[in-house]
Amino acid sequence: MSEERGMAVVGAGLVGSLMALLLANRGHKVDVYERRSDPRKVGDAAGRSINLALSERGWRALELAGAVDAVRSIAMPVKARCMHALDGKLTYQPYGLPNQGRFGHDQCIYSVARGPLNRILMEAAEATGRVNVHFEHPLSDFRSHANGLDLSFTDGHVAHHQRLFGTDGAFSAVRQRMMKKDRFDFSQSYLAHGYKEVAMPPNGNGDFAIDPEALHIWPRGHFMLMALPNPDKTFTCTLFAPFEGPQGFSEIPDAAAARTYFETHFPDVLDAVPNFDHDWEENPTSSLVMTRCAPWHQGDRVVLMGDAAHAIVPFYGQGMNSGFEDARVMADLMDAHDGSPQEDDWQGLLTDFTRLRKENGDAIGDLALRNFIEMRDSTGDPKFLLQKRIERRLTDRHPDVWKPLYSMVTFSHLPYSDAMAFGRIQDGIMAEVMNRPDIDAQWDSDAVEAHALKLAAERLPTSVQS
Repeated sequence: MSEERGMAVVGAGLVGSLMALLLANRGHKVDVYERRSDPRKVGDAAGRSINLALSERGWRALELAGAVDAVRSIAMPVKARCMHALDGKLTYQPYGLPNQGRFGHDQCIYSVARGPLNRILMEAAEATGRVNVHFEHPLSDFRSHANGLDLSFTDGHVAHHQRLFGTDGAFSAVRQRMMKKDRFDFSQSYLAHGYKEVAMPPNGNGDFAIDPEALHIWPRGHFMLMALPNPDKTFTCTLFAPFEGPQGFSEIPDAAAARTYFETHFPDVLDAVPNFDHDWEENPTSSLVMTRCAPWHQGDRVVLMGDAAHAIVPFYGQGMNSGFEDARVMADLMDAHDGSPQEDDWQGLLTDFTRLRKENGDAIGDLALRNFIEMRDSTGDPKFLLQKRIERRLTDRHPDVWKPLYSMVTFSHLPYSDAMAFGRIQDGIMAEVMNRPDIDAQWDSDAVEAHALKLAAERLPTSVQS
């Protein structure tokens, strides 16, 4: 059986639902195909990738889609990192500048739950009347031809479409079919680390057990625990640890061993997690994969977006945001043609999309891996914390000159590749500043500040000093 339809989106996750909404808002008829069952009927998968960090790039895409108000209702502002030392000492690092964020807040990230966010976007797309979502439709193949595309599904169903947007995640079926074509590059690598989640419920007074305006990190060298707040006053706590070796998951065979592990490395956590044994046994230990590919499009019919094009590790909080930015850039390119490009325009449009996004997808992948090392190793290092205090002083006193790499990535729309390049220059500047013999005693002196500003003026492009 074959049916004639307009746009196809394969993957009904976050990026797919947003892209369907953006297409529908531009007058296109859209069919979304998802291999899983409808989570609104069967529930969200537990213990896996629950919390997400929404920041400026994601908000801008949601703004374009008209979904900001609905998403804001489920978003928790998170204003700082809070590092938990083994002895219980807390150290805070604010994320951004005061009173310069959205909704009258300081610059901050927002903790959102994947399931509710996905439902908001999916239902907004369906509410346009132009989007149909087909669950339990695993893609088996597609074929391009002069008049469009034939999508084949595992049940034998075939649907005809004009364009295909592949948003089906790190193990994309769309990308797997593209890999059969000549001159398509693909690489995949796994971190030696995995993750497992446990829930921290409200305390006995029904309030948050720990500070709800912070992302909490327990850095312990090559492993760490992280906790993000949820609107129901719970925290999702995630252990990131090696699969093998010392302090790895291989040394934690059961909940009893996990309890001893937490008592040793995170002694301030267990009392706040009464269902620890249950969560540890029931929630999966999941892997972390990174992928890269090129090109992101095939001819004038097929394009990859989000994790299907550039799966990254979650340590910069940019996986969802970069995928949303993919969708926003695609919508901007379409809007250059009044939202409905002509048939002859699509080849150039998809070529431009790959050109604009590929290097930035690679850059945020590199930055996310770098931030993992920083979060697990450096956030407990006194020298690193001193450097961050100096950078914070520069940002507070001279925001027109010094923008931390984190701010360029999280609170701006500067291309990721430019942010990475500017960050490397700043790394060199701070290396010189931290080598000053007076740095420990005089870190907040005018002399140290003047030295850093002089180097910044000499080395940083004016585009980041504005």
